Amino acid sequence: TFADATYLLDMDGQIVHRWHYPDLRVFYARLLPNGNLLALGNHPDVMPTITPAEGRVLPINQRARTMGGNGSQLVEFNWESERVWSYNNERIHHDFVRLTNGNTIMPEWVEMPEDADRLVQGGLREARSKRPKLVSDDYIEIDPTGKEVKRVHLWELLDPRRDPICVLEDRNEWTHTNSIDLNVTDNTLLFSCRDNSRVGIIDWTDGSLQWKYGAPEIFHQHHASWLSNGNVQIFDNGMHRHGNPYSRVVEVDPKDSIIAWQYVAKPQQQFFSGHISGAERLPNGNVLVCEGTAGRVFEITQQGEVVWEWINPFVTIRQGEPRTWLFRAHRYGADDPALAGRELDAGNYRALNRMHELMRGPRSR
Repeated sequence: TFADATYLLDMDGQIVHRWHYPDLRVFYARLLPNGNLLALGNHPDVMPTITPAEGRVLPINQRARTMGGNGSQLVEFNWESERVWSYNNERIHHDFVRLTNGNTIMPEWVEMPEDADRLVQGGLREARSKRPKLVSDDYIEIDPTGKEVKRVHLWELLDPRRDPICVLEDRNEWTHTNSIDLNVTDNTLLFSCRDNSRVGIIDWTDGSLQWKYGAPEIFHQHHASWLSNGNVQIFDNGMHRHGNPYSRVVEVDPKDSIIAWQYVAKPQQQFFSGHISGAERLPNGNVLVCEGTAGRVFEITQQGEVVWEWINPFVTIRQGEPRTWLFRAHRYGADDPALAGRELDAGNYRALNRMHELMRGPRSR
């Protein structure tokens, strides 16, 4: 997270391609079908966290820079790390969906109207005069020129009493969206909100809420994604879970909100990432799990057997501390259109591989 490079690795953990950007610190990036990389991040000059003077309320654009997952630029890079498209917005964050028509959907932080703010329950209590307005999310769609073509207010869809902020969280944000995913079959947008532990489905055509799921089944979850069978996969972080915290990956059927499958470690506390993290269903039915705060990526079967594992060797400095955190990880097959005709040779990055001691590869099982 917030690095000056994105790496494509082979199954032995060796670098086979690198995108490098000296003028951007990337929070999250992923490949597009054309082989370009779409990346969310900030210019290095806006990276430092802003600390307001006591009693001073920051404008929303500056408040956004204090919140996790913030970005001010969404940039598309070609294979040679050259910018081919960009969009600037100081309030976008965490995730994005590129549509086949070239449009892009993103979450955007917004301050809630005062009358709606007053109704939201939960969170650590403090005098209203000492805190700014609650922040929630809008989901915006822009065309390739950056023009906004659609906006949905999430704070109008959730219930301020039935979807409260976790009682152990500050009353700074109501929702804190950390993932979005579009089902192109029926044009439904799946979203995940950390601060009130809610996952939901929005009909992107008319903006209505179709389904909602959350605590006490999941706690401060990340990376809700559509599966090919119509179910939803969620990385349940388990932060603030009752009793000992542990993480798990769950598959939920939105027709009845029943858990169809789950992965829990044995012992269960052995697998825990309090924030960030994700899980991706692979074509073979296995699941690629990103244990974000540990910097660990591993593949499990449907029976929960770990068959591949990789530990992040890349260290970034965030707020003066070295970290190997990973927001999310993706795997691309050799037949993926994004990699067609690309040279993927670890020998081209021999010096980098040696520097990071990657020549021996990850541990397979």
